[in-house]
Amino acid sequence: MSTEPQVPAEDDLPEQLRIRREKRVNLIDRGIEPYPVSVPRTHSLAAVREKYKDLETDTATGDQASLVGRIIFKRDTGKLCFATLREGDGTEIQAMLSLDKVGQEQLDAWKSDVDLGDIVSVTGEIITSKRGELSLLANTWAMASKSLRPLPNDHKPMSEETRVRMRYVDLIVRPEARTVARLRPQVMRSLRETFTSQEFIEVETPMLQVMHGGAAARPFKTFSNAYDIDLFLRIAPELFLKRCVAGGLERVFEINRNFRNEGADSSHSPEFAMIETYQAFGDWRTIADLTRSLIQNAAKAVSGSHVVTHMNGREADLGGQWKEISLYDAISEGVGETVTALTPIAELKKYATKLGMKIDPKWVTGKLAEEIFEHVAQDKLIEPTFVMGYPVDTSPLVRAHREIPGVVEKWDLYVDGFELATGYSELVDPVIQRERLIEQAELGAKGDLEAMQLDEDFLRAMEFGMPPMGGMGMGVDRLLMALTGLGIRETILFPLVKPETD
Repeated sequence: MSTEPQVPAEDDLPEQLRIRREKRVNLIDRGIEPYPVSVPRTHSLAAVREKYKDLETDTATGDQASLVGRIIFKRDTGKLCFATLREGDGTEIQAMLSLDKVGQEQLDAWKSDVDLGDIVSVTGEIITSKRGELSLLANTWAMASKSLRPLPNDHKPMSEETRVRMRYVDLIVRPEARTVARLRPQVMRSLRETFTSQEFIEVETPMLQVMHGGAAARPFKTFSNAYDIDLFLRIAPELFLKRCVAGGLERVFEINRNFRNEGADSSHSPEFAMIETYQAFGDWRTIADLTRSLIQNAAKAVSGSHVVTHMNGREADLGGQWKEISLYDAISEGVGETVTALTPIAELKKYATKLGMKIDPKWVTGKLAEEIFEHVAQDKLIEPTFVMGYPVDTSPLVRAHREIPGVVEKWDLYVDGFELATGYSELVDPVIQRERLIEQAELGAKGDLEAMQLDEDFLRAMEFGMPPMGGMGMGVDRLLMALTGLGIRETILFPLVKPETD
């Protein structure tokens, strides 16, 4: 009699879960470990596939191997059983168990103990079947891990919400999920190689910060027991990376996690991966060239060319020189009137009302202009496009445009209708920077939860002399979106989801 503890409310379990738990108990009662510490494994399935890729039909190699995989197909007949084993990378191979090779006891145990989803070790000879299928003809097998839950099947596919919540199952059953998971490290490697080739160095800056800054965003707040102070999860590493440049690290980048306590949708996640980079003696033009190189090299790394194929089969060309448009020209075209950075907010409100937009009374002039731009133009920007020249009052860390009043040297890069990256000629005058941050602090005092704080240590760093520079930030998850055509929750392996409710 087994002394195994029972699952609570065992009688209430669905039949498949109950039967699988009974099989687990039965294995233990027979002295068989359903979760052994190790099982025989001599080769990966991929290695076997590669080694025997040219093996002729109906060939017995005489080569012995122990292979491990998850059972994704199983067909039992009287004296011969077939199964498909799948490895983590998606490689599959057929296992064959015949009565004359494994004996009646092992064959019966296979039929009764093994379910779809179980991970097993099978030892035997590498052969090809009469149909030419590369197979392992077993002489013994062992349970590696008993699955207590059935896998989803084609008749009951997982919803998007379930795929996100149970990514571990998504990775088992869906090739696209495995592809995206393996795509990210390829992209990260390419990004680092591009930076290294241009003599940038990678640094790490704090995630816990005594004040938030570097972007207009609402932060997550926490508390340090050790220091007895409030802290913020960083919304951007910008102010620390600029400190690096002031200290003489002239070309720096960081691939980091940022946290913004804001809404979530198809292109926004509260926690996300970001690249930020700063180049001394560069400007918004040189940083645009760097950004294009980063993206095009990443495309080539994953697809072999600058043309990438999205998961839905659509091709997207990220090659060549990219289109440039003026932010205010795009707004003017969208509203049918000439709009500049000097257009009063009252006029912008008239245009927004006519467009049927909701206006937040806290929006400053530049913020309203940007919202109008997104309303009239964002969805049309499918091919890679630099949107040039943003309002000064929404860009407190950016240098004023050399020619156009009320505008800063900032661009946003749009691809497939979403913002992928943003670049600047950085403001390095500490006196003007102080004035800008004081304005931000005043907005914060009036209730603007996205306004930056007055960071005296950052200003002190600037006062020691900060070289002219270009800077850029790009979402890694959004770069994956541009390469795959997927939404952000598909490109993040484990995005934040609300807890399940009964």
